[in-house]
Amino acid sequence: MSVHLFVPTFRVKECLDEIEECLVKGWTGLGYKTVAFEEAWKSYTGLQNAHFLSSNTVGLHLAVKMFKSIRGWCDGDEVITTPLTFISTNHAISYENLTPVFADIDEYLCLDPVDVEKKITDKTRAVIFVGIGGNSGRYQDIVRLCQKYNLVLILDAAHMAGTRLNGKQVGQEADATVFSFQAVKNLPTADSGMICFKDHELDELARKYTWLGINKDTYARTTDKGAYKWHYEVEHVGFKYHGNSIMAAIGLVQLRYLDQDNSYRRQLCNWYEEALSGNDKIKIVPTAPNCESSRHLFQISVDNRDELMLALNESDIFPGVHYRDNTEYRIYESAKGSCSNASYLSKRLISLPLHLRLSKIDVDYVVSTLNKLLQ
Repeated sequence: MSVHLFVPTFRVKECLDEIEECLVKGWTGLGYKTVAFEEAWKSYTGLQNAHFLSSNTVGLHLAVKMFKSIRGWCDGDEVITTPLTFISTNHAISYENLTPVFADIDEYLCLDPVDVEKKITDKTRAVIFVGIGGNSGRYQDIVRLCQKYNLVLILDAAHMAGTRLNGKQVGQEADATVFSFQAVKNLPTADSGMICFKDHELDELARKYTWLGINKDTYARTTDKGAYKWHYEVEHVGFKYHGNSIMAAIGLVQLRYLDQDNSYRRQLCNWYEEALSGNDKIKIVPTAPNCESSRHLFQISVDNRDELMLALNESDIFPGVHYRDNTEYRIYESAKGSCSNASYLSKRLISLPLHLRLSKIDVDYVVSTLNKLLQ
């Protein structure tokens, strides 16, 4: 048998029924399904605002751009971020000619608040916190630092759909929280995302930026009455970043099952932890206290990682790596060596297979193979 890192699960019949409604009505773009998904997401998370997008990546860029414009940041101003993330997190900073300043990670693989505070200068304008694998890490300490130094906090919650901290969906305190509904995420569509601003005025402004700067989208113009519904103004140089009704239709279905799915993911992780806890050659990445993680990833740290992964592949087990230390990429190599923990762990981390189609038998096979190979 082959055991893969990610295999998405869709409720196919229900998704097709929702999509069919869009096709029958002839409305597949920005419209009533995107509005319905935004309302459902606000209800689920308790966040006050939600705007449906084409991806998490565009949401991160949008947040950085809008805060730069509104707060009068200058080119070269600094945003503190993590080197252990998918590259889009840090590209979002570079898109706006700002400088990513890399702070180190802690045992949860999230930003270490001690190192973050050391990296704050008079040019620091924001912090981007990444909840890797759904883990909240020391997020609340980062919140306090941002409040202390009057910094914008952007939460990259790509892995955090369903993560709760102290019983609440994480992200309530952030100035902007950006989720991912990409194909292999916990709430999978084909690709889409959601940006949740704390400030309602920013939510309204974002809707103009994501529709090319136009002040009235096509759905709003369709519901208008009168001869001038075609008439709109262009207020900003914006982007084509909004989501569409086909993705929202899938998202509406997947949201109904998110808590159930995350619960099973936590069960899979419990099986892994129980079976691996006695192996002193494996260090399991812990979950932060008071965090009910979405468990998008189950990560371990081992020596000789690359050789082990090749051997696992020979046994038809296909794990992943999240992530390569971004300062090792040529584009960010000027910061190489600035984050020792991230550099060390980046060479040792493995993400074990974790998806809804796995069974206890699959987990046992992965564990027994790991133990055999590490002997």
